[in-house]
Amino acid sequence: MVNYYFYCPTKLWLFSHNLDFERGKEEVQLGKILHLLRLGEEEEVDFTTFKLDKVEGDLVLELKKSGANLEGARWQLLYYLFRLKKMGIEKRGVLEILEPRHREPSRVEVELTPQLEREMEKILKKIEEIISSPTPPIPQKSKKCRKCAYLEYCFGV
Repeated sequence: MVNYYFYCPTKLWLFSHNLDFERGKEEVQLGKILHLLRLGEEEEVDFTTFKLDKVEGDLVLELKKSGANLEGARWQLLYYLFRLKKMGIEKRGVLEILEPRHREPSRVEVELTPQLEREMEKILKKIEEIISSPTPPIPQKSKKCRKCAYLEYCFGV
């Protein structure tokens, strides 16, 4: 949900209310295939409320098909590091972009600092406010909407 918060508050609300329009979408399936090719049959590390793609020593590795929502992906990984720290496990993170576009990095190192922890707490409060609202936020059309699975729901397109 942290990733969706940065992508679109409306998508966050809809997803949090079990309106998952991404299931079966070609882009999502392609991402899963790339994930499988990169990690093989290794299972994710499942903590029930969140799953880590892979842990390599002191690193948490998060895979993304592209860097289209790099900020959201970075905060998603920071969320995982935040949750692990609350459990007494301190790690660093690496965001790996499987199909980087022009000028996109293929790896981004992420470290949870005290300042980022404070910011994460604020973000989690904002997420809670959005998802506890009885109605979704009014969608704001942008160019990222073109490939969004929620486009038709939001704009009737």
